[in-house]
Amino acid sequence: MTAAAAAAFGVLVLFADDNAVAQSATSDKAAASVTDEKGNMHIPPDYRTTYEFLGTWSVAGDAGQGAKQLHVVYTSPGTIEAFRKTGHFPEGAVLVKEVYEATTKDMTTGTVSREDKLVGWFLMVRDTKNDYAGNKLWGDGWGWSWFDAGNANKTTSTDYKSDCQSCHVPARSTDWIYTFGYPPLKQ
Repeated sequence: MTAAAAAAFGVLVLFADDNAVAQSATSDKAAASVTDEKGNMHIPPDYRTTYEFLGTWSVAGDAGQGAKQLHVVYTSPGTIEAFRKTGHFPEGAVLVKEVYEATTKDMTTGTVSREDKLVGWFLMVRDTKNDYAGNKLWGDGWGWSWFDAGNANKTTSTDYKSDCQSCHVPARSTDWIYTFGYPPLKQ
C-alpha cells in the first residue's frame, strides 16, 4: 500500500469512527432528554418536529371495515441510519408511539380510517448497559413506559414485564421491536 493510499484509508477510518461517535452522542442526548437520573421517563415535547418518522400501524376494527386504532411511531435523530448500518437500535435510541382511536368513513378513494382521538403514548429507550437496574420500567435492553394522553410527563406503567413486554414477545428476536413494519429501517 502506498503512503497516499494508507493516508486516505486512515482518513476514511477516522471519518467512520467520527460518524459512529456522532451517532452515539446523538442517541445519548436523545435518551438524556427523556429520562432523569433515576430512569423516570417522559414524552419529549418536540418529537414531532425533531424526530424521524418510522411508520404507522393500523389495528383492525372488531367488526366491519376500518381500524379501531392507529399507531404512529417516531424515533430519535440518527436512529434509522445507525440501524441500517448494524441491524440493531443504537444505545440511547428513543421510540415514541402515538396511539389514536381511529374513525372510519367513506371517501372518494374508498373506506378510509384516520386518527381521531389521542389515547396516549408508548415510549421505549434503548439501554443495553442496564443503567437503571433498580427501576422496574427498565430491562431486556430497553426502558418501557405508557403515558395516558392527559399527561406526557407521568407514566402509568409500574413494571415493564407485566405492563409492556407481553405485546413485544413475538418481536424478541429483533430487539423487541417489530422492525418489519418500519420501511425506513430497510436499506
